[in-house]
Amino acid sequence: MMRRRGFAAVALAAGLVLAAAGCGSSNSNGSGNSNQPIQLTVTVFGEFGYGKAGLYDKYHQLHPNITVKELGTGQGLDAENTKLDSVLAAGAGASDVVALEEGTVTKYKALAQDFVNLKDYGAGSLESQYLPWKWAEGSTADGKLIGLGTDVGSMGICYRSDLFQRAGLPTDRAEVAKLWPTWDAFANVGTQFQSKVKGVKFVDAATNIYNTILMQEAGNDTGYTYFDKNNNLVLSSNPDIKKAWDTTISFIQKGLSGGLASFADAWTAGFKNSKFATVACPAWMLGQIGDNAGPSLANKWDVTTAPGDGGNWGGSFLAVPAQSKHKAEAADLVKFLTSADSQLAVFKQVNNLPSIPSVYDNPDFQAFKNSYFSNAPVGQIFGAGAKQLKPVYLGAKNQPVRTAVENALLSVDQGKRTPDQAWQDALSKGAAAAK
Repeated sequence: MMRRRGFAAVALAAGLVLAAAGCGSSNSNGSGNSNQPIQLTVTVFGEFGYGKAGLYDKYHQLHPNITVKELGTGQGLDAENTKLDSVLAAGAGASDVVALEEGTVTKYKALAQDFVNLKDYGAGSLESQYLPWKWAEGSTADGKLIGLGTDVGSMGICYRSDLFQRAGLPTDRAEVAKLWPTWDAFANVGTQFQSKVKGVKFVDAATNIYNTILMQEAGNDTGYTYFDKNNNLVLSSNPDIKKAWDTTISFIQKGLSGGLASFADAWTAGFKNSKFATVACPAWMLGQIGDNAGPSLANKWDVTTAPGDGGNWGGSFLAVPAQSKHKAEAADLVKFLTSADSQLAVFKQVNNLPSIPSVYDNPDFQAFKNSYFSNAPVGQIFGAGAKQLKPVYLGAKNQPVRTAVENALLSVDQGKRTPDQAWQDALSKGAAAAK
């Protein structure tokens, strides 16, 4: 994924993860209040919104001796993880702050020695502010805190209201939501849509539908996906996986999917070229759509609730590698960037949904509307179900297994394999990726 975050089978343009050396030095266990000039580097993937929200400039105003340089904006999750793995193994070259995605944070918790325990820098006092399961995701079994949560991925469906109008479907977001209480109903709407609007697929990518359904099913049933909570691979035995797979295959067989790989060039271009009418939308996806579709399609996109029961797709953390020469200052920056005020500021810029639930009741959050998405009250839409999000356990090897399954599904979506062939491929390659 690229911004939840969970996913990306295909990485975007690579950004640098190697950190520029800071100007000057500080005691690695210092208070973070040194007056020496320091540059902190922050490596992200996708778009975290800190620059757009002016948070780096604000931090510099509060700490005039500290400047912040962001690296990696726009790169895919796989690219960021590969580079992070490389510098951690080398013992040098990591940024002062790095982003960890929900699908890979378990892997990095197993490497807790490579990260600062943020509790050593006062972050433990923040626990009561966070969604309990989000805090737990950033914590190790022995109580260390390697990451503070940035966002979560409450689900919706983004849709082209102008194309819905052409198909004779309702366009009002409340009426649209009534069309699809279930995924079967969603597919029926897709069939109706494509009978009226030629040359446009109903959904962008089968893998995005699959991930949404899988996280819903797992949240409401087993509580895990490819690995159980004892880290045993359950790819072939978890009924939630097969249900999500079979439902998605039915979408493909009905010809409803664009057959695109999420975040690949063709997928990105598909927004401007009006190749599809709906996208499975965790909150962070709104920023992706606005950037990819461009200003000419403003007010032609809208967003409403997803079929089924809730679900969470994506969400990330900020961590401080033990390699940082400025651990105290970096930990202080992490606390600043993940504070309630900062999460609200980021939401207003790129719609990354806060992981501090008190923000959901903030009048500014409740009143916030996205002008690109037809003035949709996105604070209300995504905040409504956020407090009821159900955690889903993701094992340390979740990302490579997920990639193997998504690649197999994509091969069906692109007509290269039959569903049975692809399922067997997913099982074999998923098992290999789990080793």
